[in-house]
Amino acid sequence: MSDNAKSEYPLKGGWTEPDSPSLQDQAILHKVKKQYLEKSGTNPEQFLAVLVRTQLVAGTNYLFKVDVGGDLYSHLSVFNPLPYTHKEPDLVSFQLNKTKDDELEIF
Repeated sequence: MSDNAKSEYPLKGGWTEPDSPSLQDQAILHKVKKQYLEKSGTNPEQFLAVLVRTQLVAGTNYLFKVDVGGDLYSHLSVFNPLPYTHKEPDLVSFQLNKTKDDELEIF
């Protein structure tokens, strides 16, 4: 590989650039919806990932931009453990009242 070649994978431990979520990403987001409802005290019109970033660690960290309806968005930080642990994804933190134009940054 030449020095100018671009790797499609980020450096180990690095975050990917924001991208459209896959069906698998949306399924992971869906698994933390109940946690989001309880912790945020909100009842969103919808709960649809529109952007996602990932970081491979001992599992996967996710940053989601989520359309919650009414021109509002939330940013969610989610940790999905490695499969052998048999643990479900966990909502680590979130930011409310984001807009469509707010960048999906690490928080």
